[in-house]
Amino acid sequence: MKNYQQDYILKATPEEVYTALTNPFTIELWTGYPAVMEEQEGMEFSMWDGDIVGKNIHFEPNRKVVQQWYFGDEYPSSTVTILLFKHNRGTKARVIHENIPDEAYENMKEGWDNNYFGNLQRFFDI
Repeated sequence: MKNYQQDYILKATPEEVYTALTNPFTIELWTGYPAVMEEQEGMEFSMWDGDIVGKNIHFEPNRKVVQQWYFGDEYPSSTVTILLFKHNRGTKARVIHENIPDEAYENMKEGWDNNYFGNLQRFFDI
């Protein structure tokens, strides 16, 4: 199992980024797919037409999102923590993804860079 950590700069306030991470309507705008999401601890969520599924663990409005992501029956779940910090260009988002199966690591890294935060960066650049 591996861990991944990366910082991303987004041209938006921490409040706007937090909404983009937790509001199903906003998630659909930047992913292009309907999302099942509520800012509720213990609630199961789904994004990207079921490509990302898991459970919401903890929320600190405009500062932190902690989720458990599922990798199927053959692997234990992983933990995703997204921390939001004010930055002179908007928001610095730090993702910490723990307990990634070795064979899924490169895929996850590419997904964070190109799809998840890549899409968010493009969304806020408009």
